Order: sequence, then structure tokens, then C-alpha cells
Amino acid sequence: MTQRSANSETGTFGLSSNVDTEIGRVVVDTGLATKTEIEFCREQAKQASDPNQRSLADLLVEHGFITAHQAKRIRRQMDERKNSQIPGYVLISKLGKGAMATVYKGKQVSLDRIVAIKVLPKKSGESPEFVERFYKEGRAAARLSHNNIVQAIDVGSTPDQIHYFVMEYVEGRTLYDIMQPPPVGEGRNFTEEEALDIGVKMADALAHAHRKGLIHRDVKPKNILLTPTNDAKLTDLGLAREVDDKHAAETEAGKAYGTPYYISPEQIRGDLDIDFRADIYSLGATLYHLITGRPPFDGESPSAVMHKHLREPLVPPDHINAALSSGISEIIEVTMSKNRDERYQSTEDFLEDLQLVRAGHAPKHARRAVDLDSFEKLEHHAQTVDIDPGTTHSVPSVWQNPTVITMLAVAGVSVVLNLILLAVVL
Repeated sequence: MTQRSANSETGTFGLSSNVDTEIGRVVVDTGLATKTEIEFCREQAKQASDPNQRSLADLLVEHGFITAHQAKRIRRQMDERKNSQIPGYVLISKLGKGAMATVYKGKQVSLDRIVAIKVLPKKSGESPEFVERFYKEGRAAARLSHNNIVQAIDVGSTPDQIHYFVMEYVEGRTLYDIMQPPPVGEGRNFTEEEALDIGVKMADALAHAHRKGLIHRDVKPKNILLTPTNDAKLTDLGLAREVDDKHAAETEAGKAYGTPYYISPEQIRGDLDIDFRADIYSLGATLYHLITGRPPFDGESPSAVMHKHLREPLVPPDHINAALSSGISEIIEVTMSKNRDERYQSTEDFLEDLQLVRAGHAPKHARRAVDLDSFEKLEHHAQTVDIDPGTTHSVPSVWQNPTVITMLAVAGVSVVLNLILLAVVL
């Protein structure tokens, strides 16, 4: 029997190898097995004639604590972790992979807490543009501290140039995933009450970012996480930009940055002076999708969708979902005005209207914007009519109205005919 020294049993569970220690940590952190079950397998290994013959994963499968498929997945994750070691962090499992980066569930060793770690692929890491954008996201997120924005923790690179961004881990799913048909999602629309609650939290989060001088530029269902307790978190500041960053604005001039279904007209045009009202438009488009079950505009291609954002009138959401209140429909119509001067002129006003409608009241600022426009038109009309205040003006008589004269003539003929008919009968 091979004699093991006390020093060879390292790690959280006192297992026989570093590999088994890491496997045990992954299994427990992912909830596949308990610490008690890990210890049971360790004792079984001690009692075996050759404790190094079978790995911890094999023993867990043998005793029915995990399946063979789960063991295979764990080994694959272990291989990935070997190729992506980040000092101070342990990668547990892959959460998702996008065009720009891969996101892992991990653990911050120093504080023993679960985190999310976004890792830039090596190929993207060779591009200075991608790397700069990656670090800009980290720096932008670090400036924000809000309950409804995923908190930044760390950003950096390893000696072998693996770039990573560590952030708060949020247990939940994106609004996009929830709306997907089963088995991926629940395949459902959100109620007006749910949408208003999400809208209030997102508008509050955006108001915080805007006060810090940042615009998100990619508000959409995929970038909003909903927790099991129905808390909403705004994430992915990959396109975030300082509103007064003239260099970035000039570099990006004429280019459309954003997601076609939710992008504002000024982003499509690549305007230089994009501001917070672009985020207001995108959040309005997101709320539209939540309560109607479809994006505001659709098309066969991204360019077709963006053309509609620029040119086609918006179908009011309450024309699609008759159960909606006029309040939420009016708010969304204002947020999605093609002319940004006709949208809310502050995120705080947008937030206040959402709160009012959620409480059962009429929106204040959306209604006021419409009323003011009407008053301005009336005032302009009064100024263009030449009225002498010293002259008495009379209302035209009804006898001067041709329509009235015609109606009276027809009535008179009818009376005469009826009298003739009555005389004949008698």
C-alpha cells in the first residue's frame, strides 16, 4: 500500500491529489454533490487497496452522486481551467459564450465569494481595439455603484496575456432568455405590472449612470438580468461611453453601434452628439417588447429593421395588447419618439412617470409634453390672426351656412309632399 504523508492531502476536502481537490470544489460549488458525499468518497478511496486507482469523479459516479455525463463535463471544465488560470480566482463553470467574450462562474479565493468572470478570447486579445474596449467596459462599470447595475470587482490580465473582467455574480436569467420558447425559456410575455417594475429599476439605474456621465448604448432584454426574487440588474457595459468623449464620438461617427431591434435613430445615423436620450429610447423599445411579445419593428435584415426605426410610425403598444393601460402606452410612445427632442428630457422625468403609472396614476411628464405642444399651436394661431381689439366681432349666423340652408330645403319639400299625400287619402 502506498503510504501518503499528511502534507499530500491538500485542499478543502483533504483529498489525495490537487486534481481531486479541484474536482471536489467544482462539484460542491455547482451543487452536484455535498461536502458529506465528497468525504464519503474520500473514505472509500482510503479503504481501497490502491487509493490512487480511481479518481474522485469515478467514485462519485460509482456511488450515484453524479452521472457519467456530469463527470465528463467536469473533466472538460477542468481542462478549460488549466488553459485559463487567473491568479486569485478559481473558475467553476462556463455561464455563457458570446462573440466578444466567455463568461465563467468563479470564486474569489481571498474573500471566498462567488463571482462572474468575463474572459476575452486569445484571438480577440491580439486586437488592440478589442482589448481597449474590454478595459473601457471594466473602467466604466467601476464608476457605477447601484443596486440595479452589476457591480464591477476587478479587471486585469495574466502573465500570459489572458484579459479578464471580474464582476458581481447574479443568480438569474436574462429577460431575453425568459421570453424564449420552451425548453430554453418560459415563452411568455410580461404583465404590465412586471414591466413597470422592471422599467422603474432600469430607469433608476440609467439615471445613476447618466449622472456619472455615462451612456449605456445597448439597453435590451439580453442585458437585463432578472433574479429569482424579481430584482432586475443592468449588465454589459461593452458599448458604454462617456457622453463628453469627443474623441470616441469622432472615431465612431457614421457607424451604428447598438442592437437593431432596440437602437435609437441617432445611433443608426452615427450622430456625433449621442446622449442619454438614446438609452431612454432603447429602454422604451425593451418595455415595448416585454408587454407586446414582439419588438417595436421587425424585418428580414438588420438594415430593414433600422430603416423602420428611422422612418416608420410606431404602432402604439395598447393597439397590440388591448389589456394595457393608456398610461404605459403613452410613456413608451414618448420614449420612442424619432425626434429625441420630443422624448423625455431627463431620465428622472421618465422614472417619475413610470412610478406614477405603477401606482395607478396618469403620467405627468408625457402628458405635459403633449399639452404644451397643443398650447403652443393655439398660441401661434392666435398670433397669426389679425384681430382688432377695438372692433366687435360677431359669430356668423347659421342662416349663412349653406349646409343648414340645404337641410331646411329638404325638410320643407318633405313636409309639402306629406301634406299632399294626406289630402289624397282623405
